[in-house]
Amino acid sequence: MHIHILGICGTFMGGVAQIAREAGHRVTGCDHGVYPPMSDALCAAGIDIVEGYGAEQMGLKPDLWVIGNAVTRGNPLLEAILNSGEPYTSGPQWIAENILSGRHVLAVAGTHGKTTTTSMLAWILEEAGLNPGYLIGGLPNWGGRSARLGGLRAPFVIEADEYDTAFFDKRSKFVHYRPRTAVLNNLEFDHADIFENLAAIEKSFHHLVRTIPSEGLVVAHAGAEALARVIKMGCWTPVEWFDGPAGAERTWSLSSGNDLAFEGKCVGRIEIAMPGRYNALNAAAAVAAARSVGVEPEAALDALSRFPGVHRRQEVKGEAWGCRVIDDFAHHPTAIRETIHAVRRTVPEGGRLFAILEPRSNTMKLGAMKAKLADALAEADRVFCYAGPGVRWEPAQALSPLGAKAFTTHDFDALVSSVLEAARPGDVLLCMSNGGFGGIHGKLLAGLRAREGRAS
Repeated sequence: MHIHILGICGTFMGGVAQIAREAGHRVTGCDHGVYPPMSDALCAAGIDIVEGYGAEQMGLKPDLWVIGNAVTRGNPLLEAILNSGEPYTSGPQWIAENILSGRHVLAVAGTHGKTTTTSMLAWILEEAGLNPGYLIGGLPNWGGRSARLGGLRAPFVIEADEYDTAFFDKRSKFVHYRPRTAVLNNLEFDHADIFENLAAIEKSFHHLVRTIPSEGLVVAHAGAEALARVIKMGCWTPVEWFDGPAGAERTWSLSSGNDLAFEGKCVGRIEIAMPGRYNALNAAAAVAAARSVGVEPEAALDALSRFPGVHRRQEVKGEAWGCRVIDDFAHHPTAIRETIHAVRRTVPEGGRLFAILEPRSNTMKLGAMKAKLADALAEADRVFCYAGPGVRWEPAQALSPLGAKAFTTHDFDALVSSVLEAARPGDVLLCMSNGGFGGIHGKLLAGLRAREGRAS
């Protein structure tokens, strides 16, 4: 079958494309702003990409058009597809019907930690020799790709996003996956462009819970009140809680020293390279989920001790002039706060932690989280915020509680200059955005190296 994918360079749709190609289909696709690393991965897989959404692509005559959720009405190619009456579907529906059917699906959902937990879970199953398939919403630092078909009857690990499916299907993507094992990491308000309030997201999560078989497993964060409400709406599947009280029934508890116990019995210690308690909790959820496909906790913990991490999750981009530059995907106040708290432990004595933020997600641009931002950034020694195009609020006002330690600007070059002017050896520069952030990491490192050269 020949499928043509609209929006192919997005992480999810690019993953669908790679899996479809691996399954033996002819795959082509299109997108605006075709760029690496996804474009390189797709080309390496033998997938031809067309720049833009011109209606002339109708001449490719695929058997099926697969539409990404970034493609909206008014798109010239989409309009041509609709006018022609040719068959089309969404990425989540295609992968559910053609790849996930008949397999033990392990889905990882939640406002935060989905990519890290999905990567940890896939790594555990791979180390256990299960040859899993996976589709991850980021790039793990192993395997060189974000998606893989795996064995045809092997478990499949998928990052389960609550964002909408497509222009014609406004349900959350995850309702298509029909998991047998589901991790519910946490639940907070996000995606203000899609959901009206937290209650609307809870309802969508309950739609996911309703699809899980009674012989399956739900692994849920005991500390998330919103998840407790979701489960109370109705759950027909056994639930194991993590981060709950030690010794409680069907509960995984984590000590301050990262000892992991199930129902009061210690199964080992979580030892991972990624700092922060929230990463240890991601690991605990992955261990619990892996047990549902036969991987004992001791083996899972052993695998995690070798887990190489995830691209753009506390990723060190380089060091120069005694400063370390770190890239992280954090873009929600909770994730920003937890990331700062985790990275704080790595700052050398006498050094300072700079939090450098781009509020780029739709939720952040709309200002739905602006009231929580100052508190989320409070643990940093200095704060630098760049408000790019589309930000509908004034960051200087939102960050005023931080006083003189906060610098805000609408000028990207001024941001870079201000950070470089303030930096000194020993400082850690933590850059947080869910986009490319204008290549700030390379610009900061170049500026620091120039200082290094002048100093020598």
